[in-house]
Amino acid sequence: MTQVETQTCCSASDASSNETPAAAGVTHIDCATVKQWLDAGDAVLVDVREPVEHAGLAIPGATLVPLGKISKDALPDHAGKRLVLHCKAGGRSKQACEKLAAAGLEVFSMTGGIDAWNAAGLPVRKNDKAPLDLVRQVHIVVGSMVLLFSILAAATGSLWFLIVPIFFGGGLLFAGATGFCGLALMLSKMPWNRV
Repeated sequence: MTQVETQTCCSASDASSNETPAAAGVTHIDCATVKQWLDAGDAVLVDVREPVEHAGLAIPGATLVPLGKISKDALPDHAGKRLVLHCKAGGRSKQACEKLAAAGLEVFSMTGGIDAWNAAGLPVRKNDKAPLDLVRQVHIVVGSMVLLFSILAAATGSLWFLIVPIFFGGGLLFAGATGFCGLALMLSKMPWNRV
């Protein structure tokens, strides 16, 4: 019996007993069910995060295909198996599933991503020597710029310095609303994030 959940990852008994397609043909599946499928050899798991994120924390056996490179041809062989995609929290895997579903594939998006998988105590591979997670890098850059230019505005009395905090605030709002963060994409290309 297949179980689907569209809220958070929890025990399989909390999920519905039927697969329910969500908006745009994306079927969400909870991490407990994904683990059952993987253990039974019935699924292939694809990580759509960036290489630096995968290097720091990954689900054993997951194949990395970043969202920007996702296509039918880029996927690992999954003949006869369910194709499950995951990211950090679910946004990017949903986007990847929508793209692949439009290409005619049946795909599942793991609800809550690797965050939910890790929170459920399921096995992960950690690398403490990997670069900081991209989200933390974004927080450091945005926080530094907002703090620095707010101090400059207060110290000089010039409101022109507030353009930078407004720009970064707008960028965060856009990233939260759309799931696309240009700063994270730029940071992923930096030399220290190459893995």
